Amino acid sequence: MISFKKWNDLAGWAVLAASLITYVLTMERTASFWDCGEFIACAFKLQVPHPPGAPLFLLIGRLFALLALGDLLKVAYWVNMVSVLSSAFTIYFLFKTISLLGWKLVGKKPEEGNGTDVLLVTGAAVVGALAYAWSDSFWFSAVEAEVYGLSSFFTAIVIWAVFKWEAIDDPAAGNRWLILTAYLVGLSIGVHLLNLVTIPALALVYYFKKYPKPGFLGASIAFLTGLLILGIINAGIIPGLPELAGKFEIFFVNSLGLPYNTGIAFFTVLFLGGLVWGIRYSHRTNRALLNTGLLSLAFILIGYASYALVLVRSGYNTPINENNPSDVLRFVYYLKREQYESRPLLYGPSFVSRPVSQKRGAPIYAKKDGKYVLIDYKPIYEYEPGSNMLLPRMYSSQPGHPQLYQQMTGVAQGQKPTLKHNLTYLFSHQLGHMYWRYFLWNFVGRESDREGAGILLPWQTSQSFPKSISHNRGHNNFLMLPFLLGIAGIIYMYYYRRRDLLILGFLFVLTGVALVIYLNSPPTEPRERDYIYVGSFYIFSIWIGFGVMATAKFLEKVIQKPALRAGIAGLACFSVPAIMVAKGWDNHDRADRYHSVDFARNLLASCAPNAILFTGGDNDTFPLWYVQEVEGFRTDVRVCVQTFLGADWYIQQLKRKINQSEALPLSLDSNNYQLGKNEYLPFYEIPSVKGGINLKEYLELIHQDNKAIQVPLTSGDLTSILPSATLFLPVDTREVKKMNIVKSELTPYLSDSMSWKIGETDLLKGDLVMLDIISSNNWKRPVYFSSTMGSSHNLGLQEYLQLEGYAYRLLPVRVPGASDGYVNSDIMYDNMMNKMQWREMNNPNVYYDDTYLGSPVVSARLSFLRLAQQLIAENRIDKARKVVDKAMAVMPDDTIPYDQISAGFIGTLFDVGENKKALDSARTMAIRSDENLSWIKDKEGARNRRDVNTDLFILQNIVRECRRAKQDKEADRFEAIFKKHLLAFNMYGG
Repeated sequence: MISFKKWNDLAGWAVLAASLITYVLTMERTASFWDCGEFIACAFKLQVPHPPGAPLFLLIGRLFALLALGDLLKVAYWVNMVSVLSSAFTIYFLFKTISLLGWKLVGKKPEEGNGTDVLLVTGAAVVGALAYAWSDSFWFSAVEAEVYGLSSFFTAIVIWAVFKWEAIDDPAAGNRWLILTAYLVGLSIGVHLLNLVTIPALALVYYFKKYPKPGFLGASIAFLTGLLILGIINAGIIPGLPELAGKFEIFFVNSLGLPYNTGIAFFTVLFLGGLVWGIRYSHRTNRALLNTGLLSLAFILIGYASYALVLVRSGYNTPINENNPSDVLRFVYYLKREQYESRPLLYGPSFVSRPVSQKRGAPIYAKKDGKYVLIDYKPIYEYEPGSNMLLPRMYSSQPGHPQLYQQMTGVAQGQKPTLKHNLTYLFSHQLGHMYWRYFLWNFVGRESDREGAGILLPWQTSQSFPKSISHNRGHNNFLMLPFLLGIAGIIYMYYYRRRDLLILGFLFVLTGVALVIYLNSPPTEPRERDYIYVGSFYIFSIWIGFGVMATAKFLEKVIQKPALRAGIAGLACFSVPAIMVAKGWDNHDRADRYHSVDFARNLLASCAPNAILFTGGDNDTFPLWYVQEVEGFRTDVRVCVQTFLGADWYIQQLKRKINQSEALPLSLDSNNYQLGKNEYLPFYEIPSVKGGINLKEYLELIHQDNKAIQVPLTSGDLTSILPSATLFLPVDTREVKKMNIVKSELTPYLSDSMSWKIGETDLLKGDLVMLDIISSNNWKRPVYFSSTMGSSHNLGLQEYLQLEGYAYRLLPVRVPGASDGYVNSDIMYDNMMNKMQWREMNNPNVYYDDTYLGSPVVSARLSFLRLAQQLIAENRIDKARKVVDKAMAVMPDDTIPYDQISAGFIGTLFDVGENKKALDSARTMAIRSDENLSWIKDKEGARNRRDVNTDLFILQNIVRECRRAKQDKEADRFEAIFKKHLLAFNMYGG
């Protein structure tokens, strides 16, 4: 008899090795975009990332970072390896889980199986595990320093442990497995909460084992009990225990006059003492179930204890210390993610609802003079009668969201959405676009890696698409084979193991559809969110494995020999993961990709020494944190994240020295910036200051809470206002000239006051902080705005901004008509040509997805273009030619396809005498735009996913520049294409 354990172990380790090799070879060598830079920086120095944090991930990441052996450029590589290893072991435990369930489908214990059974079960496990290993969404997270790889590992090992427990007959040994499972759940809390959603379905495993004759009522009670356990952990333990400790703390300090942390210490001793007593009592009285439950709770808490890292490290004021959760009250705020927008779940307002009153919610305290002082209450908004509704899927009133809701569901302007509208949005966008599309990406095919890309069906050949899509590395057609094999596995389980199918079905729903409903996503997201739902893709991969058994069953009438039938079924089905890895390799291979880090370095290199740099969030900031905190590059630059500027904790951090950056000057004190104070300042023009208000004097009036600039709110409280749409700031021109920061040609524009229109708009606290920094700085430190932020974020100061690379410097010089700043060609030429780098951006073998082709490439090309145009305007043609040549050399079309910014280079190439390059580029772009527009015209469903205006703009620009360069023959040809598409889209006006 063939030893099942021997073959199963060998196959399991082979699957582990295959997935590990895959992820090591395709892993990004440095910090990827999005949260990876933040996590690597926080792991390297054990800092505090965005809530709710991932302390266990950071602790493990710190251990791996030590393997860099002091080489700071290797730290990211080793922290990425955390995801690589955990993802590979996820595949291993998936293999083991499929094996466990496979023997149940065979109807034998492993030791009773024959060679055919071993071959069938092992083949199913190999196919299912590798299908998940090479699935699009899981592979993406497996090769970068994000929490989802480690989170998937805990999900996999918990599911395996529960099914392992089910196979154990000895109750004592089984209870140990339950306690181990509880410990793993506790540990997973320190990575990501996704693991918790599996608990209700796994409660059914417990029920089916303990009750051999299950019924609908019993199964329902078991599932609801699992939901209750999930609620206890998610609300009662994670934020609940610290919140209760906080109440003890406030009582002991404020009422009893004891020192800080006394209440926390008392609560901790009381709670742990009670838990220990309960465990001892249950042991003495032989209450096995109670004892197991309390021990499980204890081990969940032991795992959850990794969060002590957040409190400890925040207390040391690390450079990255988001929300400053240094005491138990702020820690609860951190855990509850209260800085983010709340989303209604089953009942609440819609996007047309307007608040009519505000009630006081939970009190907000701050430490002061040995007490906890009440500083504000959390606001609870009450809406006009009839505003709340069941299942409010369309709730967000953020800019642009109401219009998108209306487009998606047909809600008329001013109309209140009905339940039907909400259900339409739920099924079409949230379940369809934001889940089903992602699911089919993994198991049917993906059109491209472009934002909003659709699925790719078997009959859609490459000829059905323009080359910009058919040649896209994310253009993967799996011929629907993984999907069909998974469906076969589901059908097979239905006939042979319905209980386990029910459990897996609940797991699939809880980690997929239930998450969609719980998250209640808005109509647009910063990026694709498929990585959230990998748990459901994990379960479907189990069914893909069982599709091997279904295939063998199908072949029963054709092939009589069982062993041969099992072998052929396994080999035939192995083609499914083989197709997935063959198609998916090129768009998951991140080797030799460095531009996320180079982009951050280039942005910092654009700044003068000791600069203050205002940036946006995520990709504008996290790579900067990485290069400063890990690689130690340009730590003299203070990065000010605009999305955080209005937070009291961040304002306090601005007042500290961080690395080589001194504290920032602020004229307003902590009382002016405390939570709930000056959150927004409504525009309310006062006639006496209609011509403008002195910024310094305005800030002083706010500092004094002067009633001259205050108006009453509906609540009766007073609030400061913005009394004028125009601000002016006095300038000491003598001191500015001594600093030598203004280019000699611009000194005629230097005056003793700078005045600008900030606009008739409300000021947010972050805007007030930015104005305070600018006013208090007095030009002593260079102030920059990242070019990635857009003109809407620079407070109307465009005409005072000098472009020096990827960043605009604020100077007391106004150049009339400089609607997007003006270019200092000398500084910018030196920065762009000598201080910046674009490693491997010209390597056609390196893969760059939509994230890289977005803001990073646009910033680079736009900076090159503006510099070249300025040099041409200054008649410095040779330098302009070098700039254009470098731009096209470091980002050629075969690696970084031409975009709308590239269309601007055509005229510049003509201007520097490069007519052939200009026409070659024009032809390439025109052919591509023609293909894109023709495809969009033929595919009505694709029109919403493709930017028609971009391709029309490119064609229009090509025609205009060819006309200007007297290339009339080519211009006529391009104009014919342009007009054809204008007519096709009903845009041509004659």
